[in-house]
Amino acid sequence: MFVYLSKLLPTFVYPLGIVTLLLILGLITIRRRKWHKAFLILALAVLLIASNRWVSYGLARSLEWQNLPPEALPHSEVIVVLGGGTESGDYPRQMAEVNGAGDRVIYSAKLYQEGAAPMILVSGGNLAFSSARGATPAEEMTELLTLLGVPAEAIWQQDQSQNTYEDALYSAAFLQEKEITEVILVTSAMHMPRAKALFENQGLSVIAAPADFTITEQNWQNLFHPSFGELVINLLPNASALNLTTTVLKEYFGLAVYRLRGWL
Repeated sequence: MFVYLSKLLPTFVYPLGIVTLLLILGLITIRRRKWHKAFLILALAVLLIASNRWVSYGLARSLEWQNLPPEALPHSEVIVVLGGGTESGDYPRQMAEVNGAGDRVIYSAKLYQEGAAPMILVSGGNLAFSSARGATPAEEMTELLTLLGVPAEAIWQQDQSQNTYEDALYSAAFLQEKEITEVILVTSAMHMPRAKALFENQGLSVIAAPADFTITEQNWQNLFHPSFGELVINLLPNASALNLTTTVLKEYFGLAVYRLRGWL
C-alpha cells in the first residue's frame, strides 16, 4: 500500500496537479469574483514558472551536479545498476527496450567492457500492484546487457525491490553474503543523490557513476548566453521544461519522504 500511495499522492503536489486543483477551485468560486480571479492567476503563475527553462534547468542541475563523474573511475568488485531504464518486451515490441533513463544500462555495459568491475548486479522488481508487466526490470536489463556484449555469467540479478530504498536494502544484503563492501553505482544523475545516500546507509562504500545527464556544461552556458531566437523560445512556456521540473520535484519529494521515514 505504501508503494502505491508513494506513486499516487505526489501527483497532487506536482505543477500539473497543483494547476488542476487551482482551476477546480476557480470553477467552484466562480460566483466569488475575488477568489475566482486569485485562483486563476495562481494557476497561470504556477504553470509559467514550472514550464520555464531557467527554472527547470536550474532545479535539474542542483541535483545532477552533486555527483559529477571522476576523471578516472576506480576499480571495484561489482557495478550495481538500478532499474527504471527499461520497458517490457510486450507485443508488439520484439524485445525489452530502453526508455529515457536507459543510458544507465548502456553506461554500465561500457564500464564493464572497460574493466571497471568483473560483475554487474542489476536491481529492480515489479511493483506489487502492477500485473501487466511480465519480466522484471532486472530481467530486462540482463537481456539488454547480454546484447551489449556482457556475458550472462557476469550478471547477478536482484529482482525483489519495488523502490530505491529496497534497491539498496536487498542489493546490500545480496552483496554482504558475498563479502562485497564497495560498489560502483550506476543510475541517472538526477536520481544519484538519493540512491547513493541509501546505499551508503546500508554500510556500502559507493563510487558514484551517474548517467543520463539532462544538464550539460554546454546547454547550461547556452541558457545564459542565448541568441535572440533562443531567448524568445526560452521565455515561452515549454512542455519539456514542465516535465523536467516535475521530475526534479519528484526527486526532492522522494528525498523528503525518505528522510521522514528514517531511510536516509
